[in-house]
Amino acid sequence: MWRWHFYAGLIVLPVLALMAVTGALYLYKLEIEAWFYPVRITAPPNAQPLLPSRLIAAAQVAGAPATQILVPAKRDESWRVTTGSTVTFVDPYSGRLQGRMHDGGIMQTIRDLHSLALTGPIGNRLVEVVAGWAILLCITGLYLRWPRRGSPALAIRGRAGGRLFWRDLHGTLGFLSAGVILFLAVTGMPWTDVWGGGLRAIIAANGAGRPAMKVNPWAPPAKQALPWTLRERNAPTGGPGDIGVDAVVRIAARHGLASGYQLFLPASPSAPYLITALAARADDARAITIDAGTGAVVQDMDWRQFGMGAKSVEWGVATHQGQQYGEVNRLLMLAGCLCLLALCLTAPILWWKRRFAAPPPAPPGTARMVAGLMLALGLFFPLTGLSMLAALGAEWLVGRMRRS
Repeated sequence: MWRWHFYAGLIVLPVLALMAVTGALYLYKLEIEAWFYPVRITAPPNAQPLLPSRLIAAAQVAGAPATQILVPAKRDESWRVTTGSTVTFVDPYSGRLQGRMHDGGIMQTIRDLHSLALTGPIGNRLVEVVAGWAILLCITGLYLRWPRRGSPALAIRGRAGGRLFWRDLHGTLGFLSAGVILFLAVTGMPWTDVWGGGLRAIIAANGAGRPAMKVNPWAPPAKQALPWTLRERNAPTGGPGDIGVDAVVRIAARHGLASGYQLFLPASPSAPYLITALAARADDARAITIDAGTGAVVQDMDWRQFGMGAKSVEWGVATHQGQQYGEVNRLLMLAGCLCLLALCLTAPILWWKRRFAAPPPAPPGTARMVAGLMLALGLFFPLTGLSMLAALGAEWLVGRMRRS
């Protein structure tokens, strides 16, 4: 256990530290955006917003048609009109432009760093590997720190700066936060391509997912706004014609969505309008598709129509993002991120105290038990399993070089 804990930390430490920092920042996405961008406005009492078509026209960027409009849940927030890669903040009561945000702004950069999206598909697979090793770290760390005779789980002993002090600090923090870190690692897996894609396929094959989409395909931004389990499948598009965005907003209001949603304009002449609720809780998820030619509501999907598999994943995603249970949820996830960062900082100190020495091989009985556990984890998370084989191969090669 010590040996695999050592290797797990050695392999993924820098990426875990990056994920801890960016994850903690992303928990406060709304507050950070309000700090950097003109999100807040002064709403006149009893004033009604202008027609969405007027706001879109005011925010239109030359040569780039509007693709979506965000209608906030609060009256004192700007509406956001997206044209190309630019988001324009508009005062809905006066039509004045408040400012612009390009390429998703600072929070998109933080999100891309958190998911390693800046490196493309390779980054997504690396995230999957790191999440698997984080799970391995939690399991082996709990085993190593589990209270035994003369070795408590929660204790800070020794003189400050000594090896025992750092070992206890690292072990106590890890024991206290292992459950939250393990939860973050497991619930982060659905975002991955290989393991997450396989999970979506299994859920769909067993009828435990979302209702089949009646209209599709969506443009990539619209697909990302859908609940996680509604992002797959294609189906016929709608008929010709366009009733206009103002009529669509009125239809949404009649169906209970007067505010707090994103409205995606048709990506092609026969495509429908898509409206997705800005849901904080998983059970608030909702997506409405409206035929652009007739104004008919083609599909109205919500939490009640999801299967148990889809509900489980959506709940995990919302809790992972600190939204499902309000501020307590967010603070708990923040604590997990901060503890993970502290563990990443104390681990190299422990490594230095041991002068970079790897732990000795385990006795045969323990080795078989650990091998069985590693095999199970490697099979369940295939990309992590491949990296385990790489670690074993590297150890074997180093051993051969030392003996020669």
